[in-house]
Amino acid sequence: MPKMKSNRSIRRRFRRTATGKLMRAHANRRHLLSHRTHKRKRQLRRADMVHSTQARTIDRLLLPA
Repeated sequence: MPKMKSNRSIRRRFRRTATGKLMRAHANRRHLLSHRTHKRKRQLRRADMVHSTQARTIDRLLLPA
């Protein structure tokens, strides 16, 4: 039986913390930033945790790794 493959796009988008939680980047920071406030752009730079309801689904896609 062949090896199971992890979803490579999910591997690029999420990182696992030392405690096992998943981190993600914020959306809305690619373009059209001139009208956003400095505060908003600064807040979007920080990584955020994945919500627990979605973490289980993402775990399954990362499974073999």
